Amino acid sequence: MLRFKDRRDAGRQLADALGDYDRREGAIVLGLPRGGVIVAFEVAHALRLPLDVLVVRKLGTPGQEELAMGAIGPRGIRVLNPDVVGPLGIGARQIEAVAEAESMELVRREYAYRGARPPLVLVGRTVILVDDGLATGATMRAAVAVAKAAMALRIVVAVPCSPPETAEEIASEVDELVALARPEFFHAVGEFYVNFDQTTDEEVRNALDANQSSRFEATGTSR
Repeated sequence: MLRFKDRRDAGRQLADALGDYDRREGAIVLGLPRGGVIVAFEVAHALRLPLDVLVVRKLGTPGQEELAMGAIGPRGIRVLNPDVVGPLGIGARQIEAVAEAESMELVRREYAYRGARPPLVLVGRTVILVDDGLATGATMRAAVAVAKAAMALRIVVAVPCSPPETAEEIASEVDELVALARPEFFHAVGEFYVNFDQTTDEEVRNALDANQSSRFEATGTSR
């Protein structure tokens, strides 16, 4: 089974598979926090592209919070997973309660990561959405919905690992999907990493600041 040393190693390997986007005019890399931003930083650095964060929040199933019944994103985007909501009989009130709590966390993280800096404009751009792996795909589907609502020209999803069925579902919604590992038997994203420590808010901010600094230095632009 393909395994990565850590998220940075996964990002470098992912960048090799995305070589056609090296310095692609109008392209931007968006990382899904938290761990996806570390992977995305390496992709953006290798391809010499701007990096930003796209905050989406998983809606955990009541009593089974690690199981995603859906996800939310900016601009009121909400995606539900019918394969979870239906069979478990999750009602609208339960969904609303979880969505309200996650909306507050979404706002907190947007400010924590970006501060007063506005998000980069996606209109007419090639958007490369990066996470550290897919499981149910709920958060990535929310990210895709946000990119579409923001009128991105082309949407590429790039991840180190994914179950085959999730990869197929996501691929049907975007222009291109790159998933380095798609094993038949998939248990958890963490099993593909030697080091899968939790990423902190500070690490996310540092990655975004480092990308911005390197782009200013490359263009010779003063802040």
